[in-house]
Order: sequence, then structure tokens, then C-alpha cells
Amino acid sequence: MENETQNKIEENSRVGQSKETYLLPVSIIVSSVILAVVIYSAGSSSGVRIMQEGKAQVSVLEEEVLPTIGVALPVTWGDLGSQLVKAGAVDADKFKAMYEQRGSFTKEYEALLLGQGNGKLTITKDNAGYLLNLFWALGLANKNPILDSGEMNDPKYGGAGNFASTGGWTLAKGDSMNHYSRHEFFALTAEQQALVDKVSRGIYRPCCGNSTHFPDCNHGMAMLGLLELMASQGASEEDMWRTALAVNSYWFPDTYLTIATYMKGKGVAWKDVNPEEMLGSKYSSASGYAQVSSQVVRPQQERGGNGCGVDSGAPIAIVPKQQSGCGV
Repeated sequence: MENETQNKIEENSRVGQSKETYLLPVSIIVSSVILAVVIYSAGSSSGVRIMQEGKAQVSVLEEEVLPTIGVALPVTWGDLGSQLVKAGAVDADKFKAMYEQRGSFTKEYEALLLGQGNGKLTITKDNAGYLLNLFWALGLANKNPILDSGEMNDPKYGGAGNFASTGGWTLAKGDSMNHYSRHEFFALTAEQQALVDKVSRGIYRPCCGNSTHFPDCNHGMAMLGLLELMASQGASEEDMWRTALAVNSYWFPDTYLTIATYMKGKGVAWKDVNPEEMLGSKYSSASGYAQVSSQVVRPQQERGGNGCGVDSGAPIAIVPKQQSGCGV
């Protein structure tokens, strides 16, 4: 009887040891899984927090570079839209139809195109492309020595009609070159023309390597039109640089958000940058921007911008006569 009892005790002991031996690795595995989940959760939470902080920083910077309320421009538009239409530099029917097809021909747009008493202009994220088109038509059609004897008419390029800024303007009545530097919507004094000449040589754009003095794409031609308009209404050189930077920023939002990020990394807030320096070839030309962009890492949120063709609310690539891209 004693032997039988002893045998049962030994057998139970062996079973218990076997269960303990079996349960030990299981407990290790379970603990490892729990630990991994905890670590992953912490890491994931940290990653989300970092991403959220990055987006928040971009949002704050975006408001500095591209204010939601827009930027007031130091120019009065008046009846320039209707003058462009009357001269044929803008075909009102084509212009309206392009926007109506997208359901975006607003009361504001109609007033700027056909109205008589428009006041000061304000550029916003919403109307940047529309103003680009209006300024493009103005820069193309208004008579100016920069168009007559500047780089656009250099014989080595085969004529002024071979560029994106001329062949790409498809919203005129007849051939766009019938309106190239042909209409005098306002006359500039010698001093005003000298100012336009000076500032236009210092304003670059990231779609190509040329300054506004060589307006071979829509952005360059539009900026030239804006500079002429500012000069005709008495804007100072400081006004021109500051306004040009604001306008370029709305036309190339990702570009200037990247440049602003770069400057912030150097300890310079966007409100404190030198507009003339930012618009120069070191930062705003295609090659200059490429150098800056290669040194910046920031959360990318595509904001579009405008291509080098007629803008109807989204980038549209137009290949002009014997041309591709923005210029020669």
C-alpha cells in the first residue's frame, strides 16, 4: 500500500514537472508578444505624433507664405479686363467658356474680365490662376521696349512667336502675335520704365532659368504685366519686390514653402527674408531652387500650382509653336 502511494506521488511529480517545462517557453513567448505590442504601440504613437507635429509646422509655415485671406496687391484693376477684350488680346467668349466648363466662372471673375470699376486686387489661393491669365494677357499685349528689343526678339531664337508665353496664349482673337506689344493700355515714364527694366532682371521663376526680362513662359509674361501695372500706378521698387515674392509664392506654392523651410532652418523667418534675394537666381531659378530643395526635407503636400499653359483652375500643359516646356 505504501509502495503504491509512493508511486502515485512520483508520477504526479513527473507530470507537474512536465507541465512546468511545457508552460515555461509558452509564458516566455506570451511575454515577448506583449512586450513587442507595447513597444510597437509606443513607437507607432511616437511616429504619429512626429507626423502630426510635422504637418502642424507645415500648416503654420503655409499660413505665413500663403495667407488664407490672401495678399493685397498695390494696383487698381479698373476696366483693364474690358480693355483687353476690346483690343482682342482676350476673347471674352473663349475665356468665359473655359471657366464655365469647370463651373468656376464666378462673379469676381466676370467683374475682372468685363467690369468697369474694379478696385485693388487681392491674390488668394483660389484666384491665383485666374489673375495669372489676366496678367499674362496684359504683359503680352501692352507695348513695352522689353518685348520689342529684349531677349524675346533676339534673332537666335527665331522670333518672339516661338515661345510658350506667345504661342501658348490661345485665348486671344486671332493669332496671339497680332497683339504682341501692340496695344498701349498705359504709358510709362522714362523713370517708371527704368524701374520695370531693373526689377524684371532680378525676378526668376522655378519653371525655367530666365528672369522676367526674358518672359518666355506665362509666369514671366504675367509678372512683366504686373510690374508694368505697378509702375504705372506709382509703386516703389520695394513694393515691387515684396509684391512679386507674394505673387510668385501663390503661383509656385510648393517651391516657396520649401524655400521658406530652408530659410527657417537657417534661423530666418519668412517675414524677415529679403524679397529681392529670394526672387534671385540663387533661390527662384530652376537650378537655384534645385540646390535649395536638395537640402530640405519636409512633409510633402502637393498644392498644385500652375503649369506653363492657360490655367483654368488646374495645371494645363500647352505645347506652343515649335516649343515644349517653358522656354527655349
